[in-house]
Amino acid sequence: MSKVEAISVTRLCRRIRNVLEIEVGEVWVKGEVSNLRKQASGHWYFSLKDEGAQISCAMFGARRRPGAESIEDGAKVQVFGELSFYEARGSTQLIVRKAQAVGVGNLQAQFEALKKKLHAEGLFAAEKKKPLPFFPKTIGLVTSPTGAALQDMLNVLKRRAPWVTVVLFPVSVQGKGAERDIAASILEAAEHEPRPEVLIVGRGGGSLEDLWNFNEEVVARAISQCEIPVVSAVGHEIDFTISDLVADLRAPTPSAAAELVVPDREELLEQVSRVGRRLQRQTLGNLERLEERVDRLAFGVLGQSAERVLREPKLRLEQAERRLAGAVKDQLHKKEIMISHFKLGWQRFHPTEVLKRRQERLDRMRQNFQRALHDGLAKRERKLERCKQQLHLLSPELTLRRGYSMTLNEDGEVVTDASTLKKGDEIVTRTAGGSATSVVL
Repeated sequence: MSKVEAISVTRLCRRIRNVLEIEVGEVWVKGEVSNLRKQASGHWYFSLKDEGAQISCAMFGARRRPGAESIEDGAKVQVFGELSFYEARGSTQLIVRKAQAVGVGNLQAQFEALKKKLHAEGLFAAEKKKPLPFFPKTIGLVTSPTGAALQDMLNVLKRRAPWVTVVLFPVSVQGKGAERDIAASILEAAEHEPRPEVLIVGRGGGSLEDLWNFNEEVVARAISQCEIPVVSAVGHEIDFTISDLVADLRAPTPSAAAELVVPDREELLEQVSRVGRRLQRQTLGNLERLEERVDRLAFGVLGQSAERVLREPKLRLEQAERRLAGAVKDQLHKKEIMISHFKLGWQRFHPTEVLKRRQERLDRMRQNFQRALHDGLAKRERKLERCKQQLHLLSPELTLRRGYSMTLNEDGEVVTDASTLKKGDEIVTRTAGGSATSVVL
């Protein structure tokens, strides 16, 4: 028997990995998402399955990947990625790079597109929402006449507000063309007699496809145009439709919508009872206070003589007279002081006083001018004397007295360089005692 050469597990797994990555490589795969786990690191792990099999998937940095919003449990998607073999666990894994919704995902894409369009037109604006009446007497229901949602709403309305008149606008809430019936009934409600004061539009729960008629544009525009306040009650609490966004109020369920549009009879009775008790207490309190006041009057003013009753008002009148006289005296004193101030001010601005002040100012200016002129002349005389002395010090005559002489050429210019003279030139030599003329030999 020949010896069999065995390979290591690592080598086997590596071969499997190479085969998968080379033979399969990048591929599009479609299926249903299950067991989605979103890690804090930003990586998502889930399984993609169909009727016969499933495969593990990993989307690293998922939020940055195209189409990541379509990855949810139960969503039908198609993903693009690379098949890989994780050697440490010996498992095959699809590394997802991008995803796209399919099937129901296409409906979601239509939902988002219509939502964006209507939001841009302002159909969801809060200022367009109409308030619900507090105590409606007529309520319209736009729903299926055979659905459980109708019975739920009728039971709630009967229990909470048996005085309400219910007007049913029967429509088909599922299937092709149902949205047109729903829209027509919403617009018809405003013309109906008796006219509903509030309108509930809704149906029971179902899949996204079942509820899709309430995501149609024609229904949304009918709700927006309806003159009556509209409450949208489509599906269960987790369901959300375009009708919910356009309506004046969204209710989580049809039963909840019925509770929102009418007050509770028991609560109203309790409120009336509380108001009655409070009114009774207030009335009795007012009567007691009036009786006490009558008693005080009987034993007070009405039981006293006129002189005693008028004594205090007379004292107040005398005090008021004294205060008035004092106030008049104070005001007269203030006016006298004000007149004295005005008189002093008038005297100060009398033309004689003004001319006197101007003459004094003119005399001061004349004295200042004379003083400035005298000081300026003295300063200039001193400066002139200094210049005279400096000029004397720099005078050529003073230099000549010290034994120096100065030679001039025929043009009377000072000769500073002998080379500028030539034979036959006449020159004049000046000394302190006179001058002499010479000829250059």
